[in-house]
Amino acid sequence: MAFSIPSFFKKKIIRNDIGIDLGTATVLVYVKGKGIVLKEPSVVAVDTNTDNILTVGEEAQLMLGRTPSNIVAVRPLKDGVINQYEITLQMIQYFIRRACGNMLFPPRVVICIPSGITEAEERAVVNAATEAGAKQTYLIEEPIAAAIGAGLDISKPRGIMIIDIGGGTTDIAVISLKGVVVSESLKVAGDKFDEAIIRYIRRKKKLLIGELTAEELKVAIGSVRELGKNITADVRGRDVTTGLPKTITVGSREIAQAVASPVGLILDCINSILEKNPPELTAAIYDHGIILTGGGALLDGIDEFITRETGIPAYLTDEPLYCVALGTGKALESINELQDSLEDL
Repeated sequence: MAFSIPSFFKKKIIRNDIGIDLGTATVLVYVKGKGIVLKEPSVVAVDTNTDNILTVGEEAQLMLGRTPSNIVAVRPLKDGVINQYEITLQMIQYFIRRACGNMLFPPRVVICIPSGITEAEERAVVNAATEAGAKQTYLIEEPIAAAIGAGLDISKPRGIMIIDIGGGTTDIAVISLKGVVVSESLKVAGDKFDEAIIRYIRRKKKLLIGELTAEELKVAIGSVRELGKNITADVRGRDVTTGLPKTITVGSREIAQAVASPVGLILDCINSILEKNPPELTAAIYDHGIILTGGGALLDGIDEFITRETGIPAYLTDEPLYCVALGTGKALESINELQDSLEDL
């Protein structure tokens, strides 16, 4: 007699399948049938005396720059790839368990990766997911995931240009017929914006600020507009000269000056992709525009800046922060249709 799996177990199997946007700054987890269930900073707090993981995510991020000597808050991913394998492994395990609870069956996992990642870096991601409990791991390039998550039809033979500005990398690609025609992954994105703000505040304002303060400043008044309305915010840090706490006021125009260099590097990369792009697809890009996704795309005025500098309309998607995670989830639900876009390892 043939044995059939009860519907209860079938539902459990489906529910455990997950998509992971394994970002340098943030991890988002999509659970099949539930949507995005988790969004946490890619930060881990480690006790250096025992090498034990103390906490992961938001609690660990709050420890950045504020811990005693024996506790280190680290970002185990750098520029979109695994920098500290063991810590990344435990971080992935933590997020999978939080998303899936007590897993009855090992989940299938779709993980996004930057364009141009090396085979060794791919293998590190897959091994980490496998050791964390994945039954099967699929890799999908970030621009493909972002395009799918933005609701774009990548199956047609026309050029779709997408720019995903994340925390560690900016991935720029032209997509046609479910594949990447030309792409580049630039290690300049949200983290570089933060670093540029820190340097600017120190150089121009003689004030030392940390990563969290720079990010908060970027979110609050970050802009690429050096003209127009100047929005201000108070910033507290340590005076370079006296070493004492000090509060200053910073304007959005100053932030625009601070981030001008990394934004310029992204523009150079965009122009490089346009030059490499086959002429047959270029016309479609001019007709349909450039699609912007990722948290870095929320920097005020960056869409207008790209439009002005390239002559091609640039559009911000409705949910830029979630496009890649949504794309991993949709890819998971359509694995058979997207085999060409997924790497089964």
